[in-house]
Amino acid sequence: MALGTQHEIHTRRFGRNMGVALALLAFVALVFGLTVVKVNNGGMIEAFDHQPQLSLIPENNQ
Repeated sequence: MALGTQHEIHTRRFGRNMGVALALLAFVALVFGLTVVKVNNGGMIEAFDHQPQLSLIPENNQ
């Protein structure tokens, strides 16, 4: 029995781990991409701090 021989279960586990790693990497890339797009668009980037925000209240031009 050679020291470098891997059992078949290790090969399957490695494949599964690579699948989970790729899915996690895709999710992180998606969140990062959405964040970059939101920051680049600018617009109304305001935090929710339990205060009325005048920029969100519609103006009544009467």
